[in-house]
Amino acid sequence: MTLRRILIFAGVLLILFLGMYSWNQRTRTLDDLAANIGLELSGAVLQPMRAVEDVASGFWERYFDLVGVREENERLKARLADLESRLLANGEDLAELKRLRALIQLPVDESWRPLGARVLAGRMGPNAVLDSITISRGYATGGRPGTPLVTHLGLVGRVLRASAHTATALLLTDPGSRIAVFSQNSRALGILVGRGTGRKLEVNFVQRDANVKQDEVLITSGLDGKYPKGIPVARVLSVAPSDYTQFMAIYAEPLVDLQHLEEVLLLEPTGIAQPAGEPEGPPPVFVGPPPPPAAVTP
Repeated sequence: MTLRRILIFAGVLLILFLGMYSWNQRTRTLDDLAANIGLELSGAVLQPMRAVEDVASGFWERYFDLVGVREENERLKARLADLESRLLANGEDLAELKRLRALIQLPVDESWRPLGARVLAGRMGPNAVLDSITISRGYATGGRPGTPLVTHLGLVGRVLRASAHTATALLLTDPGSRIAVFSQNSRALGILVGRGTGRKLEVNFVQRDANVKQDEVLITSGLDGKYPKGIPVARVLSVAPSDYTQFMAIYAEPLVDLQHLEEVLLLEPTGIAQPAGEPEGPPPVFVGPPPPPAAVTP
């Protein structure tokens, strides 16, 4: 292209520009067109950016919402665990309250004072020296050796040895245990002997003519002076004549579940003698020796 053509082309462009500028100054058409195009381009660019911003903002807000939900979930889980532990504790307290209420309903006369005690440990089993339990009372708090132990179901045993605030109680299943009993219905006397954990109790020295029945309850007779009279002890399992002695062969089982003891009552003797019952009917007539014969005067 020659210089002359370039100058002619430049002149034509200048004339067109000046003509369009003058026309635009009068009509503002080009300015409006440029503004519309600019707005469209701006909208085309800004709308995707705004959509991306909305997505990012929503994701961020949802993230914080999820974090808040997770924290709230953790708080609710901790609260639930706390409430469950309290519920379990309240259930255990309620069960203990029921057991203690049953214990205090045991009828004893004024010659014995009931004292509650907790079972701290047990030594039941084939490897234990004695069928025994450790309780939370000693000789300074009512748990002297020889003190009977009971629950609301019946006799447990008696204190064997004691320190100041704890004691070991011998259970009625121990082979060294001997309890004077009689059957509740037939009133047959006997000695209840322990034979070890998991084995039946044996009732010795019951006469062959005694009418002891199966399932009959054995209660303390009080004749040995170790236990109050009338405390339920065991239930008869079997009755048969002995093949080796002149007595009956009677076996029984304890009324109390000795392997799951938690609380017991100690029956401390008060030294107050139980008043004798009033005799029924009119008092007997005393008949003395005949009076001496009257003296005969001359």
